[in-house]
Amino acid sequence: MPAHKSVKLNTGAEMPTLGLGTWRSQPGAVERAVAHALKHGYRHIDTATAYGNEKEVGEGIKQSGVPREQIFLTTKLNNPDQRNVASALDASLKALDTPYLDLWLMHWPCPMTKEGGADKERDWRDTWRDMEKVYKEHPEKVKAIGVSNFSVSYLRELLKFATVVPAVNQIESHPLCLQEDIVEECRKHGIAVTAYSPLGSDQAPLLEKPVVKKLAEKYKVAPSNILISLQANRPGVTVIPKSVTPHRIEENAIIVDLTEEDIKALFELEKENHTRFCKPYWTGWGNIGFPDLD
Repeated sequence: MPAHKSVKLNTGAEMPTLGLGTWRSQPGAVERAVAHALKHGYRHIDTATAYGNEKEVGEGIKQSGVPREQIFLTTKLNNPDQRNVASALDASLKALDTPYLDLWLMHWPCPMTKEGGADKERDWRDTWRDMEKVYKEHPEKVKAIGVSNFSVSYLRELLKFATVVPAVNQIESHPLCLQEDIVEECRKHGIAVTAYSPLGSDQAPLLEKPVVKKLAEKYKVAPSNILISLQANRPGVTVIPKSVTPHRIEENAIIVDLTEEDIKALFELEKENHTRFCKPYWTGWGNIGFPDLD
């Protein structure tokens, strides 16, 4: 099945399938990575207030020379900022030095205190209502709103009261943790999915899997390209591999069309060893509805 180059959001906007992720990309390195990616054809950059690098991402965008209107820029509302949605948006815009965001996500449905614990007196539902309010009142500041790390049960809860259907749900997704239940639920409601950690985790354990190596040989690409391409071959899914290494950034941009048999073989990996690398327990809000964490 052919890989897609972009996904049409429920706002009508086109979101480039391939983006550069910047989690754990340090100031100093990240602006060079962003500039390099944009100079080499990327048009989708993903960051978050929690990453502590919005300012540098903004500098990288300027260094690239690519006009802002040609770039799809995503950042995320930090958990400790859920009581102050409007001011958090303004802080992100200032740090990124941009007049608007293409997409703003609630990073986790997990309000937290500035000290790092769970803010049990704040309801994430009210955070979404506040995000809707900002979105409706300030279309010049934010073009789309969405969520991140929302399980099926949390998505269904949100859709009971939401007046704005999220444009995107960003989730961990790779052959050991596909989260196909979430992808299918999102498709039902016209919500695009962005896959983070497509290689598995920082150590990229999936690169050594025999099926991944075999497919890499078949298509004469690196194993990482197979894992990134898997997401680009899933309807309605975008993908944000992260790297600060110039040659890897360029290499990651090679997307191949996988067959149904290829995709089935990659999906089989989860049956052997389901592994979620990014667990939500650190937020103080338990498993937030993910069935594999019960």
